Amino acid sequence: MTAQAVDQHLPARRQSTHDSGAPQSCDPGRPWPLGATLQEGGVNFAVYSSIAEQVVVCLFDSTGTREVRQIALPCRTDGVWHGFVPGLRAGCRYGLRVHGPYDPSRGMRCNPHKLLLDPYAKAIDRPLRGAAWQYAYKLGGAERDLRMDTVNNAAGAGKCLVVDPAFDWEGDERPRIAMEDTVCYEMHVRGFTMQMPEVPTGLRGTFSGLATQPVIDHLKRLGVTSVELLPVQAFNDERRLIDMGLANYWGYNTVGFFAPEPRYCAGGDFNDFRRMVKALHQAGLEVILDVVYNHTCEGNNLGPTLCFKGIDNPSYYRLTENRHHYLDFTGTGNTVDASHPATLRLIMDSLRYWVEEMHVDGFRFDLAPAISRNGAGAYEQRSPFLSAVAQDPVLRQVKLIAEPWDIGDGGYQVGGFPVGWSEWNGRYRDTMRDYWRGVDGSLPEFAARLCGSADIYGPAGRRPSAGVNMITVHDGFTLHDLVSYNDKHNEENEEENRDGESHNRSWNCGVEGPTDDPAVLALRERQKRNFIATLFVSRGVPLLLAGDEMSRTQGGNNNAYCQDNPVSWLDWSDERRSDPLLAFTQAMLRLRAELPVLRHNEWLSGEEDEDGHRDVSWFSVWGLPMTQEEWDNPAVRCVGALLDGRVAAAQPGLSVLLLFNATPEPVVFTLPGKDVAPGEWTVRVDTARGCFEADAGEQVTAGARFTLESRAMALLTQVPRDPEPEPEPEEEEEVQKPQQQEPANAKPA
Repeated sequence: MTAQAVDQHLPARRQSTHDSGAPQSCDPGRPWPLGATLQEGGVNFAVYSSIAEQVVVCLFDSTGTREVRQIALPCRTDGVWHGFVPGLRAGCRYGLRVHGPYDPSRGMRCNPHKLLLDPYAKAIDRPLRGAAWQYAYKLGGAERDLRMDTVNNAAGAGKCLVVDPAFDWEGDERPRIAMEDTVCYEMHVRGFTMQMPEVPTGLRGTFSGLATQPVIDHLKRLGVTSVELLPVQAFNDERRLIDMGLANYWGYNTVGFFAPEPRYCAGGDFNDFRRMVKALHQAGLEVILDVVYNHTCEGNNLGPTLCFKGIDNPSYYRLTENRHHYLDFTGTGNTVDASHPATLRLIMDSLRYWVEEMHVDGFRFDLAPAISRNGAGAYEQRSPFLSAVAQDPVLRQVKLIAEPWDIGDGGYQVGGFPVGWSEWNGRYRDTMRDYWRGVDGSLPEFAARLCGSADIYGPAGRRPSAGVNMITVHDGFTLHDLVSYNDKHNEENEEENRDGESHNRSWNCGVEGPTDDPAVLALRERQKRNFIATLFVSRGVPLLLAGDEMSRTQGGNNNAYCQDNPVSWLDWSDERRSDPLLAFTQAMLRLRAELPVLRHNEWLSGEEDEDGHRDVSWFSVWGLPMTQEEWDNPAVRCVGALLDGRVAAAQPGLSVLLLFNATPEPVVFTLPGKDVAPGEWTVRVDTARGCFEADAGEQVTAGARFTLESRAMALLTQVPRDPEPEPEPEEEEEVQKPQQQEPANAKPA
């Protein structure tokens, strides 16, 4: 510590807000690292606030209910208040009080009567649930947020914990799975195990629950490589939801960017997260976190004050020109200002912490454009956040996945993120849903998405693995509901069914919701298999929503963010475990792993290579090359795609023939002739019948006919070889090419 830093003048101390007397002094300490750092002999505290007049650390007893000591941080260096408190140990409970201006009309919201969380807190002692004590202004008053509330809220407030960073990782190593070989599985820590009888009752809904052998066995048998966990950083339940008897189940309401959510920590031990990561890594599974740095739980100007708002509101948030209100690119009331140096440092420090100290393998960034905007509020690839990530030696080693949209101007950025990033491909989801429900003119884009979306990612020099393909995710219908409901049914959310997306591109197959009609049920099962099979044969990175493999339903609720109950929890009943879709999904994932041509991370060109082979060839139902007229015909919904296994030079393997029929009638395909693909084809998948192992599938000769049922797809494999050369005819004969016809079955549904 320099003398200059120690000798900085401090404002006069204010009167204490409670009965423990005036704040005590402590040693100067250091301005780094930020947060509470356990050191020999005590704890160093460092808190950034450019507007504070004084920052006070408040210590609590072991119950977290009685404030026993206040310590004013004595030094301020470059906006960081700091001090070293001797004698403190790991497990100490603390909070912050920030003295400074309370003038919301100018964006200042300091209120020393309210205990605040440390932005760098590594652990929080309790789950946070919305209540009146969380507000810094007088609720119900005519002046609203302009009038500061002077009631001390320490008794009910959450407390930060000083943590010991030591942990025995026992030589933990990351699986380091290549992006093109990755299969993501989006899951909720709590909901996955709450109804799983093999998991001990006390561990259900916790990180330790996910580390149990029954969970790992399911994931390994399924064939996924990477679990993508919905938010696990500490969050707050909105008061509105608490008053209605609901909760913020999904957790997109973050307040602690370093702290694991307390309700997921078995026994209240924050190391529970590390134990889970270690167990999953030992099983060869990656851990990817869904992180929310674009907004916090503090909402708009009428929201609660738990942390950032009371410490340095103008630095942490994007404010309107009048400074009283918040710019909202997220739909939650506020937007974190990642262009501010202190806020950017917080985000980067948090990301590195989860990689280096918690051993995670990557991140999926919620509403990523919101944190990728420059100081003027526009999205750009050279924004402070994206530039910081690009040069960071730690983050370059992990997976970076963007949800590439927010609600602000220019916020839809599918394909707009830089090299090194992958993105949720929303256009893939929409196209596949449209194709399989029979939308006119969807075939050309269906083919483009199937091949990895070169039109989206190719121009910027990115590869197919830049696109994360999905049919369903947490936000929207489950797969079962996608084929069972035309309309959302969110009445249980207590918002009169106004919430959630109304345009889902879903199709109920003729009946809304549950039915006993065998024809409708059979069609729904086939449609589910169509979606699963299409997802796993598409180039790019597939993402499967947890429970879709067992036909999980939410009863038509497409926005179950507030349903911490069986509506959202996975059903592990015998009926669900025996669902034939589970075996089909497992078989499709084995097939994807077996066939390199499905995972090859290069773009398909359709052009002949030097050996005369094409990486992809497109065929009509007649077995002839697709014509431009057929591509342009909006009524055509049948196509065949031949992927030549010889062209995937890095991993040559079997060739694959994909046949698709999205019409309401059966179609007879003529397979490509011997001049294109000589030899026997083995039927490996027929979604009208199921999925087969190589030695159990039907054998079909090149050029033969193959009947594909209505709304179905098939996958056939073949050992690729070149056709035998034809003997030269004695006399040259004129060969007339058959006239192609529009298939009678290619009609609108």
